[in-house]
Amino acid sequence: MKPKAKKLSRLTEALLETAGDMHKSGIISDTDYNKITMRHRGKELAPKVEPVSADEIRAIRKRANMSQAVFARQIGVTTGYVSKLESGAKHPTGPALVLLNIIRRKGIEGIL
Repeated sequence: MKPKAKKLSRLTEALLETAGDMHKSGIISDTDYNKITMRHRGKELAPKVEPVSADEIRAIRKRANMSQAVFARQIGVTTGYVSKLESGAKHPTGPALVLLNIIRRKGIEGIL
């Protein structure tokens, strides 16, 4: 059963409408707009974290032109863990999965 959506106050609705108008006109950045809307509308607006396959992880690392050791250091895991991810013995979870999704969308520069 889904939790009931929280009803927003008139003041919050006005704030979100103003923030939307400011975002459309370029007064506030995407980052600031997303912070405002996520704070008031909740997790349904948060970016989805998609699973990443072993082949995708290997391709991401090779596109970044990094060895397993260097790539592991960049995402804060061990070389052995990267090896297990690339072989399919393990599947990324938690912060590693989030970082891999960021790298997949924005390239390695997204975390450097």
